[in-house]
Amino acid sequence: MSKTLKDLKPGQKGVVLNLGKKGPVRKRLMDMGITPGVDVEVVKVAPLGDPIEVNLRGYELSLRKDEAEHINLK
Repeated sequence: MSKTLKDLKPGQKGVVLNLGKKGPVRKRLMDMGITPGVDVEVVKVAPLGDPIEVNLRGYELSLRKDEAEHINLK
């Protein structure tokens, strides 16, 4: 089983391996800068677990859990 962005806790880091989702969701994630090889760090998670705030490429980005589970990490 591979590790996804959804599995990380605040303060943990990872490197994007690939995006498991195909189609418009994948394109949207890539347009936001989530591409293979980029470093990501989980900054915080909302009290109910959704959304997840991550730091990548020098900016903060909020993602839904269902989006984060399609981002596979090394």
